[in-house]
Amino acid sequence: MSQDGEGIDLRTSVGYLLKEAASALRAAMDDVLGPLGMTVTRYSCLELLAQRPGLSNSELARGAFVTRQSMNVLLQTLEREGLVTRPSEAPAGRALPTRLTARGRRRLEEASAAVRSVEVDMLSGMTDAERQGVLDGLRHIVHGLHDRGAT
Repeated sequence: MSQDGEGIDLRTSVGYLLKEAASALRAAMDDVLGPLGMTVTRYSCLELLAQRPGLSNSELARGAFVTRQSMNVLLQTLEREGLVTRPSEAPAGRALPTRLTARGRRRLEEASAAVRSVEVDMLSGMTDAERQGVLDGLRHIVHGLHDRGAT
């Protein structure tokens, strides 16, 4: 508690611990992705495209937690590097569906292996039941926060 009795005890605050964990995860991912010439956002974009080919700029931005403008700049860079392709004109509407190239898939394989190693380290020492509990708890937190915004 703070000195005046108001506030949050950071040692038991779920929100604070989530932020601390997110910060530690981001730093660990930066450490393993940096030598590969990758950033967390770049990796996230490629991973999203591998799992859901054809996503639009807006969909990718939401999935990678960045602005549409930032994603557009990243996609232009990835396109110049030959990691993704986008049609010159939208097949329908205004969205340009993006797809990984073979080169993009190879770069993603390297990055995915590095990120998996971080996840293995992060969960080491936990039992299967504890890992499942963490996943279930995080899903409940996400749903609770989304539901809160819907009311």
